[in-house]
Amino acid sequence: MTWIRGGPTSLDSQNIAEAIDGSLHRLGVDYIDLYQIHWPDRYVPMFGKTEYDPSCQYTSVSMEEQLEALGRAIDAGKIRYIGLSNETPYGMMKFLQLSKDFQLRSKLLTVQNSYNLLCRNFDSGLAECCHHERISLLAYSPMAMGILSGKYHSSYDCGPPEARMNLFKGRYSEGESRYKLQSPKVKLAVKEYTQIAEKYGISPATLAIAFVLRHPLVSSAVFGATKLRQLYEVLQAARIHLPEEILAEINDVHTRFPNPCP
Repeated sequence: MTWIRGGPTSLDSQNIAEAIDGSLHRLGVDYIDLYQIHWPDRYVPMFGKTEYDPSCQYTSVSMEEQLEALGRAIDAGKIRYIGLSNETPYGMMKFLQLSKDFQLRSKLLTVQNSYNLLCRNFDSGLAECCHHERISLLAYSPMAMGILSGKYHSSYDCGPPEARMNLFKGRYSEGESRYKLQSPKVKLAVKEYTQIAEKYGISPATLAIAFVLRHPLVSSAVFGATKLRQLYEVLQAARIHLPEEILAEINDVHTRFPNPCP
């Protein structure tokens, strides 16, 4: 990522300090309310990988150094609260333990991980951590990069050419490794979720967003909209309540096609 400070390779204290100062300058603000580490500076299976391989571990910046840098920014009034992203239960609990050891003035408040109908890994381990430690999930990719709208599987040409997975094909390896458009399991799961939405008279996009928002540990869903109708579908999702019969049908599909996009 050479466009970010020449391509930093680690989350060392210098990079964290430069990133914070750069954001303050570009935003033209005195402080940042919530500052999150984008992903772990250590080996973690993610973006389609599910099995931990100890041999893949590499020398990385310690969590202690990261927290010291964030603590200095908090003490300087540059940021108020901190969060994590793409984290594991181990990582979250270790950061919490160290933040108490360092007596940080601001508590760890959030974790921003993927959560959607095709990826419910959060419920397996992180959910318990978040519940007991009072940490909120900021659910990113609630639409699974638009796949849950059904647009990629509504025709034989893999969706409209202006759709993100087509427009930037080959340029987003993390997304493409997780959201495999040609996967039979993904196709079947999306088809069934789309049929549930149609059965109850709502759009597939609204169903997908509403499912994420009904989770008691989700405080926000991070979405993107390029058209007004897409924004309308998201706003509709914030207004509806999914009854138990819809959730039962969703869970039935999930049982048969569990987490095809981990």
